Amino acid sequence: MITTDSSSAKPVHPLSIGDYRLFLVARFSAVFATMAMIVIIGWQVYDVARSDYGMTPKEASFQLGLIGAAQFIPLFLLAPVAGWVADRFERRTVARFANSIDMLIALALGWMTYSGTLTLPALFAVAVAHGVARSFVGPSMSALAPNLVPPASLPQAIALSSIAWQSASVIGPAVAGFLYAAHPASPYWMSAGLLGLGSLALSFIKPVRAPSIKGTAHPLQQMVDGLRYVRRRRFLLGAITLDLFAVLLAGATAMLPVYARDILHVGPEGLGQMRAAPAIGAALVALFFVWRPLKTEVGLKMLLAVGAFGAITAAFGFSKSLTLSLALLVAMGAADMFSVYVRSSLIQLHTPDEMRGRVSSVGQIAISASNELGETRAGFMAALLGPVGAVVWGGAAAVVVTGLWAYIFPELRQAKNFDPPKEIN
Repeated sequence: MITTDSSSAKPVHPLSIGDYRLFLVARFSAVFATMAMIVIIGWQVYDVARSDYGMTPKEASFQLGLIGAAQFIPLFLLAPVAGWVADRFERRTVARFANSIDMLIALALGWMTYSGTLTLPALFAVAVAHGVARSFVGPSMSALAPNLVPPASLPQAIALSSIAWQSASVIGPAVAGFLYAAHPASPYWMSAGLLGLGSLALSFIKPVRAPSIKGTAHPLQQMVDGLRYVRRRRFLLGAITLDLFAVLLAGATAMLPVYARDILHVGPEGLGQMRAAPAIGAALVALFFVWRPLKTEVGLKMLLAVGAFGAITAAFGFSKSLTLSLALLVAMGAADMFSVYVRSSLIQLHTPDEMRGRVSSVGQIAISASNELGETRAGFMAALLGPVGAVVWGGAAAVVVTGLWAYIFPELRQAKNFDPPKEIN
């Protein structure tokens, strides 16, 4: 087993490490399955609300907002527990168990779709269960990767892991859209198989020793240590909260079923393409970082990228062409990847191993808040302003937030590289 405690100073390519290759298989399979499930759940919620319940586009958009909240609430409540579990127990086992729960959820969705018994209450129930499973997968998988490669190889491993995540995010929604058009239950059968494959790959990784949590504090106290760690490091706090509020305001994914069905009129196949497009841009940026890691002016570049993310989102809101929409979504994903890369590198490189699960859970709360609550925000705003207004005004607000954060957190503008700031030395 290779851990981050390795004394070897010579960089080793992560792909030369067998356990890391298995980790990439598990990560790719799980993300592929999860993204496929999410895109079909969103389509089914909107379609069922419109077709079976006779809702208007605004009313059905409101349901999309609620489904985002249904996924976020269990993750928000359980993230501190999940982070502590990832630091207290064997991370490989935790991730494998959570994957297995998600596999059962995929099977249930497949059966309900196949038998024609799918309803809005059923979709909300499985969304909650999916949020529970995801709350444990994220911290355990994020904290596992640094245990598989030496420290010198970690930035490259982070970029490769991002490529696995983003490429799965590209292929998953697109494949799910085409499969759903051919046979509505088939995306869920595929997802169940991939989640089983991910669990199998994790099983073949050599056992990773659970880190020893320092001190004798009560488990509840240990759970909040990750929040304290982030709060005391302004650069890390600024980077996480910037991403949180920017994506919370500018996230447009919840409105994609509306655009696919009622604005662009491209159906589930077009929805799959639109869900995949941001990940294409993100994967290209991650691939670039594998060969040319970001080293200089990391804070300023992140701020510019987040501002661009908001502006591109606003432009997407006005689009009436599928081709233009796809191009803008690709650019949106590329801009977002800058923030993901900076934040991930900071968390993994400057967090002690015994706290990685808990700090990763803080990052997961921010990611989920920005994504799921962003969907809730978009759904609620769409009910008031319409889907176009929700996307355009959300993107504009993200640009404003970026300017505010550049002022509130000057550490972001001034950060030149990933070296630990003086306050944590």
